[in-house]
Amino acid sequence: MSNRLSLEQSPYLLQHKDNPVDWWPWGEQAIEAAHASDRPIFLSIGYATCHWCHVMERESFEDSEVARLLNKTFINIKVDREERPDIDAIYMDACQIATGRGGWPLTVMMTPEMQPFFIATYLPKTQRYGQEGLLEIIPKINQIWEQQRELVYESAGEFTNALIKSSNLDLSGQDLTEEALHRAFRRCEQEFDFDHGGFGTEPKFPTPEKLRFLLRYWYRTAEPKALEMVEVTLQQIRRGGIYDQIGGGFHRYSTDRIWRVPHFEKMLYDQALLLLTYLEAYQVTRKQEYLQTVRHTIAYLQRELRNSEGAYYTGEDADSEGIEGKYYVWDINEIRRILTPEQAKEVEYIFNLGRKGNYLDEATRKLIGQNILYRAVDDTLTDSEHLSQASDRLLQSRSQRIRPLLDDKILTDWNGLMIMVLAKCGMVLGDLSLIRDAEKCLQFIETYLISTSGQLLHRWREEVAGIPGLLDDYAFLIGGLIALYEATGNERHCTLAKQFTETVLSDFVSNNGDFFMVAEQNDDLLLRPKQLFDTVIPSGNSMMMMNLFRLSKLTGDPELEANGHQAMKAFSSGIWNQPTSFCGALSALDYALGPSYEIIVSGPRDAHETDSALSALRSRYFPNAVIASRREFANTNEFAIHLCYGNTCELPTKNLEEVLSRISKSSAMHHNLDE
Repeated sequence: MSNRLSLEQSPYLLQHKDNPVDWWPWGEQAIEAAHASDRPIFLSIGYATCHWCHVMERESFEDSEVARLLNKTFINIKVDREERPDIDAIYMDACQIATGRGGWPLTVMMTPEMQPFFIATYLPKTQRYGQEGLLEIIPKINQIWEQQRELVYESAGEFTNALIKSSNLDLSGQDLTEEALHRAFRRCEQEFDFDHGGFGTEPKFPTPEKLRFLLRYWYRTAEPKALEMVEVTLQQIRRGGIYDQIGGGFHRYSTDRIWRVPHFEKMLYDQALLLLTYLEAYQVTRKQEYLQTVRHTIAYLQRELRNSEGAYYTGEDADSEGIEGKYYVWDINEIRRILTPEQAKEVEYIFNLGRKGNYLDEATRKLIGQNILYRAVDDTLTDSEHLSQASDRLLQSRSQRIRPLLDDKILTDWNGLMIMVLAKCGMVLGDLSLIRDAEKCLQFIETYLISTSGQLLHRWREEVAGIPGLLDDYAFLIGGLIALYEATGNERHCTLAKQFTETVLSDFVSNNGDFFMVAEQNDDLLLRPKQLFDTVIPSGNSMMMMNLFRLSKLTGDPELEANGHQAMKAFSSGIWNQPTSFCGALSALDYALGPSYEIIVSGPRDAHETDSALSALRSRYFPNAVIASRREFANTNEFAIHLCYGNTCELPTKNLEEVLSRISKSSAMHHNLDE
């Protein structure tokens, strides 16, 4: 018999609908049931493409003995962290406070008042390597709940007070100057792995926001090490097993230091943010491998993650047939059956395949005859016709395998990122089809994910939209709308961006000037969460800072810029003291410090001069410029370029080289002043 999760939309919750655990979805009914039955709550948070979530389900949630104990002791609640990042943020913060680390599955035991008293991530069924399992933990919790409940509430109270203190953390008080950017660069340099790229040891995450900050820092200071850190990392990732060498796209992270053995899930936000990073690296260096990576990854997204109406799915699982990575690894004999001898020989050499395999089983740490495709660090990525044909045949053959689960829900925030990335790729590459793809994705959101009252909704799946929009939904979509306005000159995109910005400033803003995750305090939340730090994704706060600065330039509204500075001020001491946790905010600070530019190209849109000027400007890396096209500007339909920086606008000109020279001189003057 299915449990209550069978009525939900989330693919993650539906994965658990046939568990013997009596799961509830999050909501007032579950909370009321905990009060009525006088039982604590067992909260399990994960997501559909999470490998260790699957492991815990197979070991424990499908097990009748564990289920019997859970059902007897708790009201059991399942949450999809991608559907409810606000709930996840509260209890992940508690996990960080309790254990110093986080991750999924997140396991929380809490009172009916939603106050946590026990927190862990993955828990085994029984004791393993000194870690107690659920069969040992649950009876102990039950005994304490029944006989020493005051201890439970004492612990819960301490947790809750720590959470409230954390959520009200005052990160203001620092006067931010350019020195904050220099401090951040030095911290990145300390953390960087100059041998293999990336930051720290293993596991290694791509951290695109850090790399994008370093590109900005290089542009500001001409510091060669900043660009070196970006290039070493991007090249190592592109050649490693973390990149899908056959199908395109990036796996979630590398389990080793050298980017070779990935955790195989693929997430939409990783694709979007890494696309943006490779695109900007291409603008800076003009290296074809970055352009090739952009094109290859877009092809993957359009082939595998785009729905028929132009929106993008959430991600793909790491597992297929219950085995992590099975869809992506190869037996060398299979390669030889599929390809000609010449092709097989080249594939085996280029992608480092061996008869014994190169992929270690995670449990036994032994070779199991399977191969991950990766390339040598000094590989030029110049593929022969043989290799290209072989890759196509392997991709076609792989597509016949049993696929990993596709998480086919549509999230407004991550699709907002895709709109921004597609619009920017279209502008830089001069590819109008990508700009049309961005507009089609926006059309989907406007059709299905905006309520009748004009508010955003967070999630859509199988014709059902729901969950009130969160800060990230507004912030990322506003970023997408700004990029689309720059790409098309369509005033409607700018108007919609301003409309949603007004909603954020009225419904999400705190007394400090920064922003809460949710528009209002709900009865089903322990507190009103606020995301302070950037993770692998920039926080909604960081994104809104940049949006406010850019939208102010495009609209000429100084109040928006003032709001951006106020939000920045609320995070100032955090940016100063923990700079690498605020790389998105640092990019916004770089913009705010200037010099920043507005470049408006006016004239007939189909005129060669207009198109040529726009193409030349957009192809260059001007991180602190907004570049817009207007059919008519200052009551003229003649071609002209209008350049403004600071609070000064120069006379319009038809000379593109003159505009580029002015920007170059302004930047050089800034570098000299800095020195």
